[in-house]
Amino acid sequence: MAEDLNIITGNKAEQYESLVPQVKGLLEGEPDLVANMANVVAALKEQFGWLWIGFYIVKSEELVLGPFQGPVACTRIKKGKGVCGTSWAQAKTLIVPDVEKFPGHIACSSLSKSEIVIPLIRNNEVVAVLDVDSSEYDQFDSTDQHWLEQIVDLIVFKK
Repeated sequence: MAEDLNIITGNKAEQYESLVPQVKGLLEGEPDLVANMANVVAALKEQFGWLWIGFYIVKSEELVLGPFQGPVACTRIKKGKGVCGTSWAQAKTLIVPDVEKFPGHIACSSLSKSEIVIPLIRNNEVVAVLDVDSSEYDQFDSTDQHWLEQIVDLIVFKK
């Protein structure tokens, strides 16, 4: 696939419906996890323009910053700390409408107002998380969860 995206406007579901097959095409034939993470992040940033989108990769007992787009970020996050560390510990997607109300939120950027974190699970183990931050409150919902989990699955089940 060409490395150009067809960016569309419209409702959120329509944007995702257009983006998912394009992401699948970007990942096709590429076995490298970091390269695929980088292209997923770039595609999401191009389509939605959120404040920050990136991956944290599990290394030993920490999440370590991986490919991302946006302002500089926290480099390491402990298991169970902040939204990312909690998603890792619970092995589930977390949607946070107001990050200031999340117990133990790690403020990597004061511009971040809401967040969604999706774990990448391989062989029943979280190997990374996709973290998306918005500068608007209550930005993410079940539509984002549904589609972002599908996108993460494209990476997770990549052979």
